[in-house]
Amino acid sequence: PLSPQEVIRKRNAIFKHQSQKDRPVFPGDDAREFWVRAEDRTRETARCYDKLGMAEYEAMEAFVRFHY
Repeated sequence: PLSPQEVIRKRNAIFKHQSQKDRPVFPGDDAREFWVRAEDRTRETARCYDKLGMAEYEAMEAFVRFHY
């Protein structure tokens, strides 16, 4: 879970990485900047968890395990 202050810290951390602060290298059909995509993704994850009845947060990071 991320608080509003942590979302801002994450955005600032993204800005410090030259490769992530502008358009993604492989944007696909999404032309938004990387930081915008990251914030939207974490906010949507938090909304999904809230709909399931879990605690409400500003944003939430989730990780997916890929099995090779």
